[in-house]
Amino acid sequence: MAFLTVQNVGIAGIGTAIPTTVHDNSDYPLFSENDYNLFLKTVGIRYRRIVTKGTTAADLCTIAATKLIEKLTWKKEEIELLVFVTQTPDHQIPYTASSIQHRLGLSKNCMAFDVNLGCSGYVYGLSIVASLLSKMENKKALLLVGDCSSSCISMLDKSVAPLFSDAGSATALEYSQGKQLHFNLQTDGAEFDAIITPHGGMRFPFQSDSLMYEEITTGITRHKNHMTLDGLKIFNFALREVPGNVMQLLQKTELNVEDIRMTIFHQANLLMNETVRKKLHLDVEKTPYTLYEYGNTSSASIPITLAAKANDFTNKKNVLLSGFGVGLSWGSCITDLSDCTILPILEV
Repeated sequence: MAFLTVQNVGIAGIGTAIPTTVHDNSDYPLFSENDYNLFLKTVGIRYRRIVTKGTTAADLCTIAATKLIEKLTWKKEEIELLVFVTQTPDHQIPYTASSIQHRLGLSKNCMAFDVNLGCSGYVYGLSIVASLLSKMENKKALLLVGDCSSSCISMLDKSVAPLFSDAGSATALEYSQGKQLHFNLQTDGAEFDAIITPHGGMRFPFQSDSLMYEEITTGITRHKNHMTLDGLKIFNFALREVPGNVMQLLQKTELNVEDIRMTIFHQANLLMNETVRKKLHLDVEKTPYTLYEYGNTSSASIPITLAAKANDFTNKKNVLLSGFGVGLSWGSCITDLSDCTILPILEV
């Protein structure tokens, strides 16, 4: 197991942003009434938030970060680290974090880079930023995490289109004597293609047939520049790997399930997440979901759920965060959010 404990770093604040445009899966044209009812019962998603053309994940994250910096009254010159976790960057070249650093008005002394991760990206991102910040005494950092998955999917593919929403987030971390974050991070690339966009990279570059639509089966039509998802593989993977990952982290930190005050899973699928929760014997009242209202917001789903549900919890001392999916990768984090400022979700 890739266990990691980061000393002297705390999460100071979390801000999130979503588009105002709402898509209702009850109106999705490829769903029959029975399809929709079964989908809502098992997957749990009714509403999705979709950006207008020209808006990117970087835009949503920049807006969230601006509001968060303002709320925390941080001095921008104190922010010397910015990490942007996304699968939907503004450009292939250059990396997007550099333009965000400029847009936020951060100092030239700020280190900035991108990380290409999805479902587990928030937990992985926390581990990267916290690890670096622990060596940067009296400094501050921003972790920006978000995706505009709607840009990657076919609306004619009912196996993918009703799942994903667009969102961005900003998490402020600072050097804080005595605070800790604990991680357990894992990877298995044997099924890397369980979630994949086949064309557009160096392995299979964009070419003349990349945008040719193909009917895979009834209700699933897409081209090779669209995301594909093998739901059964992902479901089996989550049930096989996530509970053990969480239990190993609890054992490593000498905590019991009863010690966890709030659990935030990556918002992937209601049936899958509930099965994992039951295997771990986590309290249903301490495991909130936002699938119905916001869908699967990819890498931003953990901060989105924290922002939507944080006021429901008075005790945030031991908070468990668990992300899992594309890669395949998965990871869990236990942290203390007692002193964390969590802003309401901003609609833009």
